[in-house]
Amino acid sequence: MLSLDATAALWILIFTTPLSFLAAFNDLARMKLPNAIVMALAAVYIVLGPFLFDWPTYFWGFAHGVVMYFVGMFAYAFLGVGGGDGKYAAAVAMFIPTNDARFVVPLFCAYLIGAFVTHRLFRAVPAVRRSTQTWVSWGHKKFPVGLALAGTFTTYFGLAAFGP
Repeated sequence: MLSLDATAALWILIFTTPLSFLAAFNDLARMKLPNAIVMALAAVYIVLGPFLFDWPTYFWGFAHGVVMYFVGMFAYAFLGVGGGDGKYAAAVAMFIPTNDARFVVPLFCAYLIGAFVTHRLFRAVPAVRRSTQTWVSWGHKKFPVGLALAGTFTTYFGLAAFGP
């Protein structure tokens, strides 16, 4: 059972799903996660957070963002993860209560594997490649991790809003 209130999750889902899809699309098409998307997510958290979370959870969200930012920058510097992916993960981390991390981390792992396999399969299909010729991710040696992050984020809040 997730600790996030269903109403709060629904509000977050409404405001962040378009940003998540935009992030996934940008990462697929350009292998970049624009700072504007990260800043918009942070703005949504800053504005909506006090109405959706209790004060301790709200303030812990900022700590989650800072910790994830440093984890993301470490991954950028030493593990080959994109810098935009790290910043996007930091913005997403603010929304996730501490108690739900035990659910979100395995969900992300599953999305990472699934998105990687799906991306590699689709880039081998000529019809898909022709219809998305300008996408940088098809020919890039790296994988667009923003796709998995966006899927994880949207799924988590969807389950929190509509799940059991």
